[in-house]
Amino acid sequence: METRELRYFVAVAEELHFGRAADRLGIAQPPLSRAIQRLERRLGVTLLERTSRSVALTEAGSVLLREGRAALDAVDAAGRRTRRAGTGRPGLVLAAKAGASSELLTKLLDAYAAEPGAVDVEVMLCGIAQQERLLRDGRADVALLHRPYDSTTGLDTEDLRTESQVALLPAGHPFSTRAELRMAEVVALPGLPMPRWPGPDGGYPDGPGPEVRDHTQLLQLIALGRATAVLPESCRVHLSSDLAAVPVADAPPVTTVIAWPPQSRSRPLADLVRTATRL
Repeated sequence: METRELRYFVAVAEELHFGRAADRLGIAQPPLSRAIQRLERRLGVTLLERTSRSVALTEAGSVLLREGRAALDAVDAAGRRTRRAGTGRPGLVLAAKAGASSELLTKLLDAYAAEPGAVDVEVMLCGIAQQERLLRDGRADVALLHRPYDSTTGLDTEDLRTESQVALLPAGHPFSTRAELRMAEVVALPGLPMPRWPGPDGGYPDGPGPEVRDHTQLLQLIALGRATAVLPESCRVHLSSDLAAVPVADAPPVTTVIAWPPQSRSRPLADLVRTATRL
């Protein structure tokens, strides 16, 4: 398969509409339809179920969408990393979620800077679930991810820390003095819905909770009595006096990992990973 064919298919699979996909790609619709048909003939499977009113993915199409995205990310990443290497300036780009693992990140950067042969580390602070994307598409060399919320499939990783989770409530809420809560109690809190985070495509899922983009916005909404959230225990470090944290007994533990592409052969990256695991 050619990358052009994969880009054509991914566009159609994401839009589920040949006209919109053609507009997105900047091509006419007939050549796009013919390209998808050629791809189906070559693979010997039906990728899309077409009717006069709709387009839907088959099981085979769903697999190719997932694999095709990964393949295109890898191609884009190869180009970006090659261009960065060609600048002649050694360094690493580390992606991390803004407001998460701040203490760990500070300790890691300080410890690595003291290592012989350490290179400059550019830190990209990003929004929810963005650091994984930055790593996969080559804009970052290494990232701090958080299982189970971030996927580490296809990446090399080392576990750094596992912690329990707490519910954040407005200070003075009747539950703020409880020793612990259950997830069912948190999601049922009247007037304090769980937030809605953007998905990989930037859209928000349906639901009653407020749309949030970052931790700063979330903490302000909770303090104002407009939302609640379940976050890793380490968030306590940055809590202001108008917020309270209560342990959630049955919330899944969160593991912070350092992740990098499996094909990387960078000595500075290996040194950074060794420093992180030593911490």
